[in-house]
Amino acid sequence: MVTIKKKEDIAILREGGKRHAVILRELANMVCPGISASELNNYADKLIAENGDKSAFLNYKPKGAIRAYPASLCVSINDEVVHGIPNEDNKILKEGDIVTLDLGLNHKGLFTDMAVTVPVGIISPELGKLLRITKEALMAGIKAAKGGKRIGDISVAIERFAITNNYGIVKELAGHGVGYDVHEDPFVPNYGEAGKGELLKLGMVIAIEPMFNLGTRKVVLDDDGYTYRTADGKPSAHFEHTVLITKGNAEILTA
Repeated sequence: MVTIKKKEDIAILREGGKRHAVILRELANMVCPGISASELNNYADKLIAENGDKSAFLNYKPKGAIRAYPASLCVSINDEVVHGIPNEDNKILKEGDIVTLDLGLNHKGLFTDMAVTVPVGIISPELGKLLRITKEALMAGIKAAKGGKRIGDISVAIERFAITNNYGIVKELAGHGVGYDVHEDPFVPNYGEAGKGELLKLGMVIAIEPMFNLGTRKVVLDDDGYTYRTADGKPSAHFEHTVLITKGNAEILTA
C-alpha cells in the first residue's frame, strides 16, 4: 500500500536525508585503489553510529530472502549491479574499477535510501560516460516526479537515456516507496509508458534509482543470495536519491 507521509515525519526524513548524504559523500571520498569493501563498510558503521542513527540494511531480511543482509553498506564492483556484500569476501578495489556504494539509513525510525557509482582512480572514457549518463538519467527521473503525474512518467524519462546510449536497462530491479519501511509500494521501474502507473500524490516519498548496464540488460543472482551481476560480465552503474513528491518539483531529501 502506498503511504502518504505526515508533516512531522517529513521533517524527520529531511534531517535523515541530509545526514545520509554527508555519510555517503565521505564514503565516496574514501574510494581509491587498494581499499577494501570491508573497510568502507566499517567506516559506514562508524559514521552512522556517531550520529546516533542505525543502518537500514544491516540484518534486514527482504521478502523471500534466505537470510538477513549481513552488512550496513552494499559495495558492488564493476559487473555487480547491486547488493554486493562487502564483508564476506576479500574485495579489494583496483585502479580502473567502478564501484557502487548503496546505503540505507534509519533516522528516528524513518528510512532514506541513496546510492552512487564512483570511479576507482582513473577509469576509461567508456566507463566515465556510463557513470555520467546514469546520473543524468536519475536527475531526469526526479524532474519528471511531480505531483499529479504518474510513475510511468518517471520511468520513460529514465528509459530514454538508456535507449539513446544503447545501455541495458535492468528490469528485475527498480526504485520503490520508502520512509516508513526500507521498501514500500509503489514499484518504480526504469522503463515504462508515460501517463501509466501509480498516481504521484503529494506527501509520497520514493527512491528513484536507474541501473544501466554497458551490455545486456539481463542479470544473474550470485549464490550469496544478494549480489546481482550482469549476465555478460560487463560493468553496471547505479545512482539513487530519496525524493518527496510536492506540487512542483520533487524535493531531493538525500541531496
